[in-house]
Amino acid sequence: MLDNPRSPRVRSVAKLAKREARLTTGLFLLEGPQAVSEALTYRPELVVELFATPTALDRYNGIADAAIAAGVDVEFVTEQVLDAMADTVTPQGIVAVCHQFPTSVKDILRASKLVAILEEVRDPGNAGTIIRAADAAGADGVILTGRSVDLYNPKVVRASTGSIFHLPVAVGVELESVLEKAREGGLTILAADIKGEDLLSARNSGVLNGPTAWLFGNEARGLSDEHFALADRAVAVPIYGHAESMNLATAASVCLYESAFAQHS
Repeated sequence: MLDNPRSPRVRSVAKLAKREARLTTGLFLLEGPQAVSEALTYRPELVVELFATPTALDRYNGIADAAIAAGVDVEFVTEQVLDAMADTVTPQGIVAVCHQFPTSVKDILRASKLVAILEEVRDPGNAGTIIRAADAAGADGVILTGRSVDLYNPKVVRASTGSIFHLPVAVGVELESVLEKAREGGLTILAADIKGEDLLSARNSGVLNGPTAWLFGNEARGLSDEHFALADRAVAVPIYGHAESMNLATAASVCLYESAFAQHS
């Protein structure tokens, strides 16, 4: 059992909470039984190391079975070591180290019907939740431009709840290039923006029926005028109550599901 929270090995895992360590190693930190289970089920070849407290492994015995099936060894650690490794304040007793695995934009846009593009989305919770919503809506992929939060930020990974292992995600690209490739692939670019037409009108016009790339901008500022002009159309999620605005991830979920409904009808 690994029992020294200050050992070099434990520190190397904990450092993955920092972007610099992730860039240097090409690895990232995965926390919690749900996310680890999804990794072992869908992308077991990415799992480099798997750590768990005995209590957690007893509680989530499916993790042990999945690890055995994937040929991944589980190393027991103390609660103190697990706390030192994890990024969360109250970890759930299971941590893994995984290889990063970004997909190319070309692969995502090949014969795609629904894609989410994130431009300068800085909040990790929003980015992870949008990836999760895109996964649930059956999207073909998600693209994060270089001005957006790091895909492998622990908070992004946690908020995606394992969805990063279900659908391809591209990172670090320039928006102009992405939109050009999306348009070449036959996708209509829809900017989600308060200056756009009502989502209900867009639905009734039939624009959501075809292959679509939704473009989501910064949480506070939205899209710049320059980037707004690059979209084919702009669409706004209507607010029928008294709320001042909608959280970006919530609005993005509505947009992605409206497209999914239209495309599956």
